[in-house]
Amino acid sequence: MKIAYTMTKGKGDLDQILYRFAKAQEAQGVHVCGVVQVNSDRPDCRACDMDVDVMPDGPTIRISQDLGPEARGCRLDPAALEQAVAEVQTRLSDDVALLVLNKFGKHEANGRGFRDTIGQAMMLDVPVVCGVNTLNRAAFEEFCGGEAQYVEPTPDALDAWFKS
Repeated sequence: MKIAYTMTKGKGDLDQILYRFAKAQEAQGVHVCGVVQVNSDRPDCRACDMDVDVMPDGPTIRISQDLGPEARGCRLDPAALEQAVAEVQTRLSDDVALLVLNKFGKHEANGRGFRDTIGQAMMLDVPVVCGVNTLNRAAFEEFCGGEAQYVEPTPDALDAWFKS
């Protein structure tokens, strides 16, 4: 089992790191599957729109809900997340060289989201790299049975892990 995770402290930093890493792997001819998150600022709201690009060939899916300019709390659209999960699962096969997931989040910690997709990749012997936040790190480590390796949050460190 080859599974890694990375973490950052800055808002949106992890999304950009995983995006650059995944796109660099694709540019090198690696068959990458998964999702990378792209956030877009909104002038009418303090929160951004959250989209995920399904790799390798799309679509882009908006996973955030517009709850209004003053809304607080979770804006994740669970139905959109499950659509992204289904899109990735249809692309995951034994000819995939790498699965990249923007986040092992609350849904995965609770047994939903990309959790089964990660398991499917492990059964296919496809290396997996996930973004993880501090709130869900313990659940991720438990899910991986202590087998996940922490990798510094840089595209170069992730590349070195993948090539090792």
